[in-house]
Amino acid sequence: MQINVALQLLPFGNDKEKYTIIDNAISLIQKSGLKYKVCPFETVVEGQPKDVYALIELIREESLKNCTDLLLNVKFHAANRDLSFEEKLEKY
Repeated sequence: MQINVALQLLPFGNDKEKYTIIDNAISLIQKSGLKYKVCPFETVVEGQPKDVYALIELIREESLKNCTDLLLNVKFHAANRDLSFEEKLEKY
């Protein structure tokens, strides 16, 4: 079943590079082929759990190459059906 995940990346230990690290994470999301939406405080991704989990791990690995510490806040929405962005936003 398709899930929705909100990712917030907070790199520490390299202030000069923090936005580059975030930009690189967004680039990984774009290259993943998963549906996504970049927002001011987080990026939301939609896809199959195994693909989303693999992307989160890749973001973690790649980000830690350029910072000493990392907070990666992840919010999952899973259900017994496919989830979509449109379902959550249609009334707006």
